[in-house]
Amino acid sequence: MLDLAITTLRNARNIAVVGLSKNPGKSAHDIPQLLPQWGYSVVGINPSAVPSVGSIPVVATINDVGMDIDILNVFRPSSDTDAIIEAALERRAQRGDIHCIWLQLGITSQHGARRCAEAGVTYIEDTCIYVVQQYVK
Repeated sequence: MLDLAITTLRNARNIAVVGLSKNPGKSAHDIPQLLPQWGYSVVGINPSAVPSVGSIPVVATINDVGMDIDILNVFRPSSDTDAIIEAALERRAQRGDIHCIWLQLGITSQHGARRCAEAGVTYIEDTCIYVVQQYVK
């Protein structure tokens, strides 16, 4: 799984973060703030954080993201992931983007793993994007 995560992150340019937090000190705030420093274009998805969190623009829904999405990075509880993954796969069917759905550390979805495999989308779960970035040089 680590090799897949490293390769996926190394090949990505655009990351959309579902659940980007407005609250400093939370992983869902602090980790996404580092992504632009590593060269990624980042958009947050959080209806209560529009229009921005720090330097990261924020939109209300996945369909409001204007750029092509390489990685959809999810900072939401496991119980929320099925709906997020379905919305992501619907967008992929319409727009052809979202090449990876990445659930942060502690977040898993059997449904999501199955649906992503069926759709040919790279699926990474229970893995911190910050930790993997340390291997991408």
